[in-house]
Amino acid sequence: MANEKVNEEQINNSADKEVVEETVAQAPELTELEKAQAESADWKDKYVRLYAEFDNYKRRTSKERIELIKTANEDLMSSLIPVIDDFDRALKNIPSTEETKALREGVELIHNKFDKTLEQKGLKAMNAQGEVFNPDLHEAITQIPAPSADMKGKVVDEVEKGYFLGEKVIRYAKVVIGA
Repeated sequence: MANEKVNEEQINNSADKEVVEETVAQAPELTELEKAQAESADWKDKYVRLYAEFDNYKRRTSKERIELIKTANEDLMSSLIPVIDDFDRALKNIPSTEETKALREGVELIHNKFDKTLEQKGLKAMNAQGEVFNPDLHEAITQIPAPSADMKGKVVDEVEKGYFLGEKVIRYAKVVIGA
């Protein structure tokens, strides 16, 4: 035969696909079997590419869905943080006397239950007191002279707590730094 036969290795290799197409175009007298093999290789290549693309799509969407589920409550949690702050202020301002003991215990119970519920949903309070200042976690309000030499560059006071939702910071801690 005047035309070279196209072997299966050339057809299966997608880099050689162009060579197969040129051979098919240049040799109109190819047998039916050779034409069918070339067409089969073309369809197989399309199928493999489509399957790989679909597999990548599934992986990407499942990853996006997991990330969305983790941070879906971010708006709700952000709006509940001021309520936590109000509970903390209320507990600080209720005097510890016999007359207010029942009131204080009730507020503490509600506060603890509220905190535990939010922790179960992924909200965690930051502990900034005494930590080294980190601009990725803390917002510096002011600097004061450090009470001791080891407190230089560290958080001396926490004005407002910071919070994480999972690993993401949803509110930065407002802190005072020792200079």
